[in-house]
Amino acid sequence: METKNYLNDITEIKNMMNRSSRFISLSGLSGILAGIYALVGAAAAHFMLQDFFSSYNRATVGDTTDFIELELHLILVAMTVLVLAVVTGIVLTYSKAKKHNAKMWDVSSKRLLVNFLFPLLTGGAFCLILIQRGIVSLIAPAMLIFYGLACINASKFTFGDIKYLGVINVILGLISSQFIGYGLYFWAFGFGVMHIVYGSIMHFKYDRK
Repeated sequence: METKNYLNDITEIKNMMNRSSRFISLSGLSGILAGIYALVGAAAAHFMLQDFFSSYNRATVGDTTDFIELELHLILVAMTVLVLAVVTGIVLTYSKAKKHNAKMWDVSSKRLLVNFLFPLLTGGAFCLILIQRGIVSLIAPAMLIFYGLACINASKFTFGDIKYLGVINVILGLISSQFIGYGLYFWAFGFGVMHIVYGSIMHFKYDRK
């Protein structure tokens, strides 16, 4: 009996250490909604590109005004998707943390944020360089790759499942770099479909406990 109690105590201590070193309040539902936002954004971008190329006048090849306007609209769509995903994630994560009487902003969440943001911001800077150089065809692959690396890097400080989302996005980004012109579809699959799948798994695996 004493041995059994001793083992139970060790298990409880290990669980407490795991909770203290990992941020476990991430919401699976926020991943689902982020995926939906991404799919809607991808659809909007698709129609913008379709409209641009269908009405493109070859006589105005030297005039880049329309193309710059298109780029600004696409950036606006991307920023809208990002803001919606971040705000939704914060709200739902705060709600989950409050429900479990846990702190949303502690040492583990700070480590998670730092390790997630470093690869992500590096990727953002690299994408700006690609835009500066006019290499827009590699922006979608770069976004997938750096986002995947950010997920892998942050997985040490939260649910380990996020690592698999990262690996899949890195692979999708590398494949996408070989299919120029189809970047938007890979982007929609990586940020949209995979987030919905990942969020659903996280929701049923952790959120319902």
